[in-house]
Amino acid sequence: MSPPVRVLYLAGSGRSGSTLVTTVLGQYDGVFAAGELRYLWQRGEVENRPCGCGRPLRDCPLWGEVRRELPTDRAAAIAAGLRGRLRMRGLPALLRRHRRGVRPVPAHPDDAALADLYAAVARHTGARVVVDSSKLPPYGALLGALPGIELRVLHLVRDPRATAFSWRRRRGLDGDADPELMSRPPVGKAALLWLVWNTVTARLWADRAPAGYLRVRYEDLTADPEATLRRIAGFAGVDPDGGPFTGPATVRLTPTHSVAGNPSRHRTGPVPITADVQWRHDLSRRSYALVTALTAPGLRRFGYPWRRGVPAPAGAGRPARGGPAAAGGRSVGVGRAGSTGHEEG
Repeated sequence: MSPPVRVLYLAGSGRSGSTLVTTVLGQYDGVFAAGELRYLWQRGEVENRPCGCGRPLRDCPLWGEVRRELPTDRAAAIAAGLRGRLRMRGLPALLRRHRRGVRPVPAHPDDAALADLYAAVARHTGARVVVDSSKLPPYGALLGALPGIELRVLHLVRDPRATAFSWRRRRGLDGDADPELMSRPPVGKAALLWLVWNTVTARLWADRAPAGYLRVRYEDLTADPEATLRRIAGFAGVDPDGGPFTGPATVRLTPTHSVAGNPSRHRTGPVPITADVQWRHDLSRRSYALVTALTAPGLRRFGYPWRRGVPAPAGAGRPARGGPAAAGGRSVGVGRAGSTGHEEG
């Protein structure tokens, strides 16, 4: 019998750094940066969008090997099934099942194809760890119940005012030349999504710390990138000394084969991880107040200040039950689009 596939699942809300973390981890020996694998069936197979290597996914040699083991003729149906099973309106029932100790997402015939996907990825890449940046907590709960998967959850959190501002930026789904844009929810909706996804992530997995759950604030990650990525690598079970850092805050990136995610997943070469604080100046007072009011419970829980211009204390918002805190550092963002820094994911 084959050993279980270790999946490092990046959970939380969008624009919290998952693309950056996935791409950097993909440079470590024995790690495969898979990207947002829940989108493989729709964006990869049906729409044939670019792989992280730049080729259309169906033309990528690596994914060609994996796809031979999957029911690609059913990709559209599997994608539609996932959308139906992971809707937000199903969260109350999911949490009730979790509290009762039963499978949070009910079993479905498509689960066999999902399990086969992760097994095939591990087999054809030789990876000891598959990094999935799908973020959506219900999908992570689904994965954790699949046979042959050992799930470890990395919970990435970023200041909700920063994520709401980032969501409003106009970006092509796969770069500036792509006419199809990434979603741009209003700041109120972005705030509510931030609160829901981060709260559900903590409820599902925080009690698995320190072995199965690690929470890292993106502000701390970008304040001390090398130390924080070493910590994440150790949590994932890979050698933390084998990373791509050429300096404390600079990485050298080679192409990955990630599926979906922020278009910055295509970036290669030397990349400095720098601060993006544009939201602090350009987010309107009204938007700041609205996001702050809607996310107030999460601000307290994850260690973020209410008032503009007040830095969050380093390492605040540590996981419950004595779990590991985020790496220390000052509260900063990440390189904005068009800067020399890496864009947030």
